[in-house]
Amino acid sequence: MALALAELIILGLLVDYIFRKMHIPGLVGMMLTGVLLGPFVLSLLDPGLLAFSTDMRMIALIVILLRAGFELHKDTLRRVGLQALLLSFVPATLEALAVMALGPRLLGLTRLESAILGTVLGAVSPAVVVPMMLDFAARRKGTDQGIPTLVIAASSIDDVFVIVVFSTLLGLYTGSPGNLLWKLTGIPVSIVSGILTGLAFGWILYRLFRRFNPRATKRLLTILGVSIVLVGMETRIESVLPFAALLAVMAIGFIILEKNEHMAHEISGKLSKVWVFAQILLFTLVGAQVDIHVAWQAGLAGSTLIGLALLARSAGTWLCLLGSRLSPAERFFVVIAYLPKATVQAAIGGAPLVALRAAGMPEGPGEIILAAAVLSILLTAAPGAWLIAWAGNRFLKTEPLGPASGETADEMPIAAWIPVADAMDPDVASVRDTTPMRQVFDGFSSHPYGICPVLDARGNLTGLVRLSTLRPLLAKEDLWPSLIAADVAEPAPLALHPAMPLKEAIALMDRHGFRDMSVVEPGTRLFVGILSRERAEQTAQEVWLRRAEETARPEGRG
Repeated sequence: MALALAELIILGLLVDYIFRKMHIPGLVGMMLTGVLLGPFVLSLLDPGLLAFSTDMRMIALIVILLRAGFELHKDTLRRVGLQALLLSFVPATLEALAVMALGPRLLGLTRLESAILGTVLGAVSPAVVVPMMLDFAARRKGTDQGIPTLVIAASSIDDVFVIVVFSTLLGLYTGSPGNLLWKLTGIPVSIVSGILTGLAFGWILYRLFRRFNPRATKRLLTILGVSIVLVGMETRIESVLPFAALLAVMAIGFIILEKNEHMAHEISGKLSKVWVFAQILLFTLVGAQVDIHVAWQAGLAGSTLIGLALLARSAGTWLCLLGSRLSPAERFFVVIAYLPKATVQAAIGGAPLVALRAAGMPEGPGEIILAAAVLSILLTAAPGAWLIAWAGNRFLKTEPLGPASGETADEMPIAAWIPVADAMDPDVASVRDTTPMRQVFDGFSSHPYGICPVLDARGNLTGLVRLSTLRPLLAKEDLWPSLIAADVAEPAPLALHPAMPLKEAIALMDRHGFRDMSVVEPGTRLFVGILSRERAEQTAQEVWLRRAEETARPEGRG
């Protein structure tokens, strides 16, 4: 299996490169590769990979949802909250109702069978949508209106809503025991319990990271491990407490971002590297689940049903955005972003057939539902991804990086009143005078700064170790056992104060040529953090952009 995995990675990277050169999203090429290599076309994928396909796809989905959580700013969520809430159920409901109305005529299903098919088709694919929204956010496309955050938040809750309704309807159809009211109540309960659980675990992880200060890589592995455990818990406790594990995963990233933006961005950067590998597994293995022979069974009638249902969904999406500050072009983009089907349909499309077989009922309706689900993936996943990329580049405005071209933070009037405390990093590694040299090097590896503070027993700053001083010792590891921090530390007469304006702090750093400076409480020299020149610039620009947006917001709106 190891050789097959290596071949899949190399092929995935090659296909991604070729499709990007053609200005087509790389995930389209990877999904098509999975379809061709999968067991239903050429059957070239190793059976061992397919045996673990479900677990590997789930881990890859966890990676992208964690990345999404680390990009969900509270201010942006508050701004798009109403539209995100409406988008989480209105489009899916209208799409399901359209399928329920048209299914009997086009596919010969009963109303209830059509309603089950509507819930299968009603979910948008986070595997397709979330990575593309993160890419737009990284390029600052649509971020002035919070559009990537809006789509990420709404699509995540949309999946929870659809899956719970699907389970309820399938239980009614097959006669599975269970309280209908309890199942319907499970929709808001699962959403709230998932978010609260994620916030709790995220806060605990944040406190542990502050207490023990592990390297960013170990923080990432810890978060991934906890996230996988939470997803595994979902099926074990769902009969007792409905629980949306994927929302919990996103909430972990959200709370860490709120508590420490620098830590969140550091972990998110590591996740983006993991995603290079994870996306190959996710999209090729999702493609491998597509049985095009089954899709043909739905035929023209199935295609017509899916097309009309998408029109109903698009109308619902547009209705949700009425009254928002989005332009017509931006609303059109959100409509397109809400079309792709993939992961949810691949996961639950075959469930009705399995349930009917287990209940000893006729399997025909289950086969039709599975065929329509597979056909929806073929018709919307790859084309939808391409449309999202095209529409985003065409309709979304690029938010400027700063208030004016060439203007730096110390030239902005706003930097005169932002305190250092708002931009500094309070969670950095420190050492004592007697700290061995190896631990000093470990301190530098756990944060991105060029200085490491030396503190006394009370936490007061007594000196600094500069990375530039240590560079000659890197190749002389045999000397490390005989050295301690005091041997390489230098006095730190200059330090910033938390209440000092950023403008003054930047001027002081520029005057002395410092890229990073320690922050201490005035009078006591109690160490409280480090401010980097880069972070000071970034904070001033972010605050300026927020104030400019609030000033431009029409009266009476959000």
